[in-house]
Amino acid sequence: MTELVLNNARVVTAETDFLGAVLVRDGWIAEILDAPLEQSGSTDSRVDCHGDLLVPGLVELHTDNLERHLAPRPGARWPAVAAVVAHDAQVVASGITTVFDAIAVGDIDQAGQRRDHLEDAVAALDETRDRGLTKADHILHLRCEVSVQDMRALLEPLLDAPSLKLMSVMDHSPGQRQFVKLDHYRRYYQNKLNLSDAEIDRFIEGRVKDREAYSVENRAWVVEQARARAVRLASHDDASPDHVSEAVADGMTIAEFPTTVAAARASHENGLAVMMGGPNLVRGGSHSGNVSARDLAEHGYLDVISSDYAPISLLHGAMILAEEVAGFDLAKAIATVTSTPARAAGLDDRGEIAVGKRADFVRVEHTPHHPLIRSVWRAGERIA
Repeated sequence: MTELVLNNARVVTAETDFLGAVLVRDGWIAEILDAPLEQSGSTDSRVDCHGDLLVPGLVELHTDNLERHLAPRPGARWPAVAAVVAHDAQVVASGITTVFDAIAVGDIDQAGQRRDHLEDAVAALDETRDRGLTKADHILHLRCEVSVQDMRALLEPLLDAPSLKLMSVMDHSPGQRQFVKLDHYRRYYQNKLNLSDAEIDRFIEGRVKDREAYSVENRAWVVEQARARAVRLASHDDASPDHVSEAVADGMTIAEFPTTVAAARASHENGLAVMMGGPNLVRGGSHSGNVSARDLAEHGYLDVISSDYAPISLLHGAMILAEEVAGFDLAKAIATVTSTPARAAGLDDRGEIAVGKRADFVRVEHTPHHPLIRSVWRAGERIA
């Protein structure tokens, strides 16, 4: 039997926080004490946390951070296994012990690299997991771009991947959802793809035609495939109550990045876990000109934070909620990056400091400007 004692920690549970200790046996939480043990000092099996926060290991449901390691620069393709290992190191250093790697299936840019990365990324995630090269628990999240013609052909070989636990339905075509404001779409993709005015006009026209031709049929097919395999579903960039009604009818459990207060309210009231981006909270607003995460939090409609493209924003965003947003104490804020995403994804064994849960922890010193992560444990083993 292996044992670990995390002593003299400010333990953050689902309901409250207190100075105490947590006892771990064989990777599971065995006992929680509401006062520190008398013996002080640190050994291999006893850690003095010196009053630092002890929170559950963070649960990340949607990050495309791996893509940045697969293609660190335009046209620069990195070896996939090396990219996964580098990505893993970054998420673990950010306190993330369970990560849903969001891999795009279909790319609105026909010349983009996502098609080339897709199978390599999934294979590399499997290989690194099997060889014990990664420290976090990596779970597959397939982001299905339904307005792309070949989305089905790309998705079909991956549907029975053992690690697939979540699929999201996305439509990044212009004039709706994330890009209701066409000027934002034009500016974003013209800069991203380095297009002339005439080229972006043709690009927008083609994307609208693709949506009209493929989106409805592809969405229905993705939902059917997920239901057949009991894979959880997430909506993406819902902008209206009608979008939310469609998501509810499709059996979705997570609302990723709703773009308006009305859509977030409807999602929350219908039992979908409303997810917003940590970068949105840290930066103070959406880079796409949509609703801010803080506004949704102040309305009471924010349930889950995702780090999206910046892993370090996950814990930082939660601490901003705890310190600056009315209605969020420390326990409720930490739940947005631990227990709530775990439940939304169907993971009942983690996300909370409670007896019988997996011993995933993050030791955090909260400095005046941002949380400083001191140590990370997964299943009782220190990984950072």
